[in-house]
Amino acid sequence: MTDQGKILEDLNDRSREVFRRVVEGYLETGTPVGSRTLTRTLSEKVSAATVRNTMQDLEYLGLLDSPHSSAGRMPTQLGLRMFVDGFLEVGDLSHDDKQALDDTLGTNASDVSGLLDRVGSALSSATHGASLVLTPKREAPIQHIEFVTLSATQSLVVLVFSDGHVENRLFTPPAGMTQSAMREAANFLNARIEGQTVSSIRAQIEADIETRRREIDVLASGLIDSGLAVWDGAGDNSARLIVRGRSNLLSDTQESENLDRIRQLFDDLERKRDITEFLELTEDGDGVRIFIGSENKLFSLSGSSLVVSPYMNSDRKIVGAVGVIGPTRLNYGRIVPIVDYTAQLVGRLISDRS
Repeated sequence: MTDQGKILEDLNDRSREVFRRVVEGYLETGTPVGSRTLTRTLSEKVSAATVRNTMQDLEYLGLLDSPHSSAGRMPTQLGLRMFVDGFLEVGDLSHDDKQALDDTLGTNASDVSGLLDRVGSALSSATHGASLVLTPKREAPIQHIEFVTLSATQSLVVLVFSDGHVENRLFTPPAGMTQSAMREAANFLNARIEGQTVSSIRAQIEADIETRRREIDVLASGLIDSGLAVWDGAGDNSARLIVRGRSNLLSDTQESENLDRIRQLFDDLERKRDITEFLELTEDGDGVRIFIGSENKLFSLSGSSLVVSPYMNSDRKIVGAVGVIGPTRLNYGRIVPIVDYTAQLVGRLISDRS
C-alpha cells in the first residue's frame, strides 16, 4: 500500500468529510475554507472548535495548509493528489459540453493538422483553460532530439523535424537510467541523426552493434586459443570475456593491443545498446492521467495541473493525446469527462480519415 493509501485508510469518517469539504470548497472558490463555513454543511452536527481540531490534524498529516494562522485551510499538493485518487467523483459529460464539442469538431477538415487545431480551440473554449494537443507520431527526417526527465517513471523525448515541426513523446525510461545517460544519448544521436528518421538511425546503430560483435569475436578467438581469456555466457547478448590474470604480464604488443581494442568495443556496445533502447521506447499510459503541480516538471513553475487522455487510431494504437492545462484548482470532476470524450472523438475522426 502507498503512503497516500495508508493516510487515507487511517482517516475516520469525520476527517474524511472535513477533508473532502475543504478541497471541494477550495476548488469551487479558490479561497481557503474556514471552520464556521464547514459546520453549516457537515452531515454531523459538531462545533466549530471540533472542526478546527480536525483541520489541524489534517494539516499535521500534510493534507491541508493555511495562508496564515487566522485563515481557513486549503489543500496542499499532497492533499489534492489524494483527493483526485480517493475522493474525486467524476460526473457525466453535460449535454451542453457534448454539443459544443460535436459542433466544433464535427465538420470535415482538409487535413489532420486542421482537425487538431480545432480540437485545441474546442477544449480551451469548453474548459476556459489552455489546451494541449499531442499529434500523431511522424516518420520524417529529424534535425534535433532531446530527452527530458519528468519523474522517476516518466520521461519526454522532444523531436525537432527538418521542416521545423516539433513533436513530444512520453515514455517510461529503463530502471535506473540517469539524466546524464540520457544527455549522452542525445549528444550521440544529434551528431548523427540529421536528415534521418528515427527508424533509419536505429537500424544504422543496430548494424554498428552487429559489426562490433563480429570484431570482438575475431579478436577474442586468438586470446581464447592461447588460453588468455574465456567466454562467460557465450552466445548471449550480455556475454562477458573473462581475461585471465596472467594476461597482465603480456609482453606481446599485438595481444596487448587486441585486449585494449576489445575493452573499447565492449564500452561502445554498451552505449549503443542503451541508445537503441531509447529509440524503441513508446508513449506511456492509457486512460485519463492527471498531473498536479511539481509532479509534472513541465508545469511545476507555474503551479499548473494537466489532465490528458490519449487517442487511438483504427488499429487501437495510441497515436497522440489531448489535454487541458490549468490551475491546480481545476474542476476535475467536469474537466476529466470533457477531455476523455474529446480524446474518443478525435480517435474516431482520425480512424475515419485513415
